[in-house]
Amino acid sequence: MEFTTDIFDQFDKKWALLTAGEKDNFNTMTISWGGLGTLWNKPVATVYVRTPRYTHDFMDNNEYFTISFYPEKYKDTLVVLGTKSGKEIDKMHSSGLTAKEVNGSMTFEEAEVTLVCKKLFCQRLNPKNMHPDIVKRFYDGDAEHDMYIGEVVDVLR
Repeated sequence: MEFTTDIFDQFDKKWALLTAGEKDNFNTMTISWGGLGTLWNKPVATVYVRTPRYTHDFMDNNEYFTISFYPEKYKDTLVVLGTKSGKEIDKMHSSGLTAKEVNGSMTFEEAEVTLVCKKLFCQRLNPKNMHPDIVKRFYDGDAEHDMYIGEVVDVLR
């Protein structure tokens, strides 16, 4: 299992799709916040989901999730998947992406790389523990994020 990348650009510049659920019931959303590293002697990925997001329930109710990265030509698709809710539209059909079942979760055929993650931890980010500038910029009147840490159990190309 190997994944070589510019770790600081991977989420911020390329973005990704976070997907959770099973073949007949899953959702995906675009993310640009995340991290990769080692915790508890395991390779891990960390992602953040605001509590009202439709994907949040899928993250809470499933043991696995995927983080998938795409070529630049899919940037417009990722914009739509990040701004429209699966509650409002059928994102899977309107995206033009081809859903694919992998190791207890879902990803898409068009992905360059998919990280398959087993959920290890979830915790609400508390604005009381944040620098005031961060609270003002990201949480002033907006819902908090839950932080999910998953063990990277597979890297698919």
